[in-house]
Amino acid sequence: MNKKKTLTIVGRVVTALILIFTVFIMIFTIFSVNSFNKDEGGLFGYKFYIVLSDSMKGEFQSGDVVASKDVDADQLQPGDIITFKSVDPENYGEVVTHKIRSITDYEGQKAFVTYGIALGNDDTYPVPADRVIGQYQYAMPKLGYFFQFLKSPMGYIVLIFIPFALLLIMQSVKFFRLLKRYKKEQQAEIDRQKEEVEEERRKAREMLEEIERLKAQVQGRETGSQ
Repeated sequence: MNKKKTLTIVGRVVTALILIFTVFIMIFTIFSVNSFNKDEGGLFGYKFYIVLSDSMKGEFQSGDVVASKDVDADQLQPGDIITFKSVDPENYGEVVTHKIRSITDYEGQKAFVTYGIALGNDDTYPVPADRVIGQYQYAMPKLGYFFQFLKSPMGYIVLIFIPFALLLIMQSVKFFRLLKRYKKEQQAEIDRQKEEVEEERRKAREMLEEIERLKAQVQGRETGSQ
């Protein structure tokens, strides 16, 4: 395999990898923007939230993304981990994912006493059943940091702008190489056609010269016969 062919193959592989990476980042961006930290929507009953503290360290930690699935609050039991909207005035409405210690009542409805396993202390306020978003299913380690970086100007430059710029540059180089090759081949075709025209002209001149020679011979014979 010659060097030129090897470089061509390597170039194609690099282009394909950049394209795959760029498409993946685009899909992840669209998915994460529309799914992470959203109370509505979700994917197949799952909702995704970025963990902001280490209160559940040992199960998951800050920077992870947790996936919680829709659940009937009546099916929840002590030991389950749930994602809910806090009613604590200090962080009212914030989304928290903690473990159920026990079941109780709060303002006349079923509620859950929750706690962070890294702290061990019960949350100040119980979680009313209607504030439960879902039951924790699994965590994606550090994906939250990646998402936050992706949303930043530097993340956009590194993960989206630069790969697209590389693709554009590589395709532009390929285009100009093809254009140069086309012009070269076109010039070669023009030169070939010129050579054919010149050859036809040469043959025409030779034929004309032969005709003139024959004409002179005929005229010479006619003059001699007189």
